[in-house]
Amino acid sequence: MANKSIDHAFTATSLTSAATDPTFAGVLSFMRRRFTKDLAGADAVVWGIPFDAATSNRPGTRFGPQAIRRASAIFDNDPQYPFNRDLFAEMAVIDYGDCLLDYGNHHETPAAIERQAKTIVDSGAFMLTLGGDHFVSWPILKAHAAKHGPLALVQFDAHQDTWFDDNRRIDHGSFVARAARDGIIDPDRSIQIGIRTHAPEDFGIHILYGHQLEEMSASDIASTIISHTHGAPAYLTFDIDCLDPAYAPGTGTPVSGGPSSAKILSVLQRLHQLDIRGADVVEVSPPYDHADITAIAGATVAMYMLGLYAERRASASHG
Repeated sequence: MANKSIDHAFTATSLTSAATDPTFAGVLSFMRRRFTKDLAGADAVVWGIPFDAATSNRPGTRFGPQAIRRASAIFDNDPQYPFNRDLFAEMAVIDYGDCLLDYGNHHETPAAIERQAKTIVDSGAFMLTLGGDHFVSWPILKAHAAKHGPLALVQFDAHQDTWFDDNRRIDHGSFVARAARDGIIDPDRSIQIGIRTHAPEDFGIHILYGHQLEEMSASDIASTIISHTHGAPAYLTFDIDCLDPAYAPGTGTPVSGGPSSAKILSVLQRLHQLDIRGADVVEVSPPYDHADITAIAGATVAMYMLGLYAERRASASHG
């Protein structure tokens, strides 16, 4: 027991140290990373946005960050598969906690999210956000675009999220339309993967529909994503309803006919060539989950995003 610790999120002496908490105990930050609002020295920051007032169907994603953090405890000790490395040996990652929001003034929510996101993005750290419904990606994209310019959006989703928006609505189904119109994303270099619904507009964004994924290998899907983004600075957003409800039942607007978690994780593993500047996992709704199936899927996707960033950092350091 001499080398063991508990409550690593508070007791860690280094931002790059591994945790030894039992999976069933201890403070549940994301993968046991230190809980802190101090951005100094952080290479990557995990941040929660417990917001679901933009949901069009079943609410509950305000509990998503808690559920994803809880599920992430299964990854915190051993070298993380499939990266075969301790992601935190050389990459300092913190859990920044959650976004502060006023539940009674939703009209103030976009500015509040953008302002707090800007603090993290401007620090130079990679920001991984845990939602929350998909509306939260809109102010996050604005914060990233202010630093990096128009982004190639890589969107895993069952929905296009390109419905009409008057720039005042708080709606999780229109943030892509708003981002395209406002020049926040570059539609010519953006791509949507897993779409299984129709929307009136596509804004020229390339779409890989759900039925197409069934006929493509994970390698072919990844190659399509990489070639379409043309090396542009990219933002990776993952709506958990991209997965078939068999693999992610706990979400607000499930759509049958989606890919398996195994296939999509295999795709993500192959995206190390993407110049990912930020990422999020959204729409995990624990009230509709079973045995943490969806939360585990969301936590795994989030871990893969950190893994991709760790690989890019390692590759850059080795020239």
